[in-house]
Amino acid sequence: MTIQENTPKTGVTDIPQQQVPVRPATPTPATSPAPTAAARALAVVRIALGLTFLWAFFDKTFGWGYATSGTHAWINGGSPTKGFLGHVQVGPFQSMFRDWAGTGWADWLFMIGLLGIGIALTFGIGMRIAGVAGTIMLAMMWFATYPLAQFTSAGAPTSSNNPIIDEHLILIVALIAVVLGAAGKVWGFGKWWNQQQFVQANPWLR
Repeated sequence: MTIQENTPKTGVTDIPQQQVPVRPATPTPATSPAPTAAARALAVVRIALGLTFLWAFFDKTFGWGYATSGTHAWINGGSPTKGFLGHVQVGPFQSMFRDWAGTGWADWLFMIGLLGIGIALTFGIGMRIAGVAGTIMLAMMWFATYPLAQFTSAGAPTSSNNPIIDEHLILIVALIAVVLGAAGKVWGFGKWWNQQQFVQANPWLR
């Protein structure tokens, strides 16, 4: 008698895998990198330059008793340029500076320059204009003091400490550095200012 073994079929039935929906990754908002130590240092220099120009403006306007006395204040009829330009006795442009001293247009141009440059540097806006205007103003002051001269036109010694580099040239170098370093974007309104439509349409206003 033949016995037949019935072996069960052990074939594995493929079970379809369920696909789990993949959620798209949530984009993380871009964050601006923290300013470096050099950027913060340039911002400090920028603010210091701005306050220097603003101080000169307010002292000459109201006569706070430092470089300008109350009787010579601009609001009291004094001239912001007469005292400085009127006593220029050195350099190739001394006669031109003396002719400008005390004139209305020179007073207004000088004071508007001090105020505008001071505001721009302090708040970090319009840095390009402030850089150009400030460089021109400081360069003219350098020629007015003209440290290259050893003697005045009257023959008196000038007591110049350095024949080339004085505080005006140092301020010019610092001014150029803060403009090229975009220092208005750190501790200032430079980023907001550059995003304004009229500034984007006129890049020279940056």
